[in-house]
Amino acid sequence: PESGTAGQPEKHNLPAVEKKLGIALVGLGTYSSEELGPALTETAYCRLVGVVSGNEAKRRKWKAQYNLRDENLYSYDNFDDIRSNRDIDIVYVVLPNSMHAEFVIRSARAGKHVICEKPMATSIEDCHRMIDVCKEAGVKLSIGYRLHFDPFNQEVMRLGQNKIFGSINQVIAKHGMDVGDKNQWRLKQTLAGGGPLMDVGIYCVQGVMYAVGELPAAVNARFHTVTDPEKFSEVEEGMDWEMEFTSGMKAICETSYSRPADQLRAEAANGWFELQPAYAYTGLKGKTTDERMTINSINQQAAQMDDFALCIQNQSETRVPGEMGLRDLQILLAIYESARTKRKVDLQLQNFKDLIGI
Repeated sequence: PESGTAGQPEKHNLPAVEKKLGIALVGLGTYSSEELGPALTETAYCRLVGVVSGNEAKRRKWKAQYNLRDENLYSYDNFDDIRSNRDIDIVYVVLPNSMHAEFVIRSARAGKHVICEKPMATSIEDCHRMIDVCKEAGVKLSIGYRLHFDPFNQEVMRLGQNKIFGSINQVIAKHGMDVGDKNQWRLKQTLAGGGPLMDVGIYCVQGVMYAVGELPAAVNARFHTVTDPEKFSEVEEGMDWEMEFTSGMKAICETSYSRPADQLRAEAANGWFELQPAYAYTGLKGKTTDERMTINSINQQAAQMDDFALCIQNQSETRVPGEMGLRDLQILLAIYESARTKRKVDLQLQNFKDLIGI
């Protein structure tokens, strides 16, 4: 990022291009309305051109707010008509987890490149189908891992993977929140595929791996004691788990829908480094043994979408492909298996050794 006041958000400025790629957002919930829509007013290589929603009032609101064309407003029923829409180059799927596979596949078959929100899907089979269909259609697939484009988390990658403080002995990763309304889709197993592990705990899994530059060999997990049986009748309230690595390093992780937390800390042979908050959209802060990290914030979502647009224009590979989403779901499901069986579960991730993060 350019120079500026450390820790303050700066506009995501990049050189202008002759044509910005058009993005359509599928699903107009909070993340689209509060993060992705505004971010697309800052992007240099892509722009918002369309929306997809089952709610006509929402479509009209977005049309007025972002000056969208009538022909670029779609419902879920006529979504496949985007095939003939030359304004739309990229579809960003921002729906409940269990709907990701359907709309990624429909987007690919319509000839559109796709960004899919995390987690990629709720089953390994769906992940494979999504990857295969995108390859068959000749379109790119990227997972919405915005933190790979965040300078604070990139600094963690640099410090850890280059062993700036020596070999890492332990990583602590925590991400939790008060989930709120008991009737929301995140608390429905059929829609979410799980609770906080699928939603915010995935950031801990990712953070540990890109902090150490390694893939875990095993996991050992425990469910939290439920404090609200009515709210958490279908999904877990929280979990603790360890990730073991062949190097001997261990990661201690926690996620929750009732305990707020936001930390990524690595303890190494000659010091430590930490982000707290680590996974938020804004306001990230970092420290090391020696000093506070003086890094300028950026709009993570704008950087993420611009990077994908550049990958399309340059015919290069995204750093957060579908295979990374598949890998992470394998880890999440192993964590659930460990918690259910109360046993350590070994992982076989050799095929994903190149998917760590820069």
